[in-house]
Formats: sequence, C-alpha cells, structure tokens
Amino acid sequence: MSQPILIVEDDPDGQALVSHIVGHLKMPHHVVGDAEKAITRLFESNNHYRAIIIDLALPGKDGWELLAEIRKNPATSNLLCIAVTAFHTSRTREDALRAGFNAYFAKPLDATHFARELEALL
Repeated sequence: MSQPILIVEDDPDGQALVSHIVGHLKMPHHVVGDAEKAITRLFESNNHYRAIIIDLALPGKDGWELLAEIRKNPATSNLLCIAVTAFHTSRTREDALRAGFNAYFAKPLDATHFARELEALL
C-alpha cells in the first residue's frame, strides 16, 4: 500500500470534498482538523506521508506556521506540501509558493482540476 496523504482542514465541508477527491484517486489518506493534530501525526507517530494538503486558515496555529515546522524538521523537510485557501489573491499564491509550498489551490476547489493536478504532483 502506498503512503497516505495527510489532509489538514478544519471545515467539515472542506474535509469531505478533499477526502472525496483523494479517495476517488484511490489514494489512502488521513484527515485532521488542526495543525496540532497534524504535528502529532507527522512527528510523534510512525506515519510516513506521501504529501500533506494544508488549509492556510486553521484555528490556532495556521497553515503558514505548520509549513514552517514541516520545513525545519529534517524528517519532513522534503514532504510535498499543498496549500488550499478560501482567502485567495495572486499575492497569497506568490507568498505560499515563496514560503515553500509545492502547489497552491484556491477554494472553492474545482474537483476535476484539483484531482488532475494532484495526480501530476504525486
């Protein structure tokens, strides 16, 4: 079985949509609702993830802070990180890619486009 994808999304509708898309691609995945749970999954367990999809606007520690922790840890520094956000501007896209995200998608997600791009990234 291939390594799962970790989805970090606090909105139940967003969780359901991204899970559906990833599931449709027959990719195993785990869903958590905040950065702290993501950190536990990434650093305090034996899970090895293929990629992580991160909502930028999370409660508590946001997606930007989560990305910084992922990039500074040698065990996860090369993990494929994908940003999703409802607060889209071209500047946010540029900032996300400059900060170290490998890809960026604005919400609402276009399921077909997102699935195609996700397959290409993986």
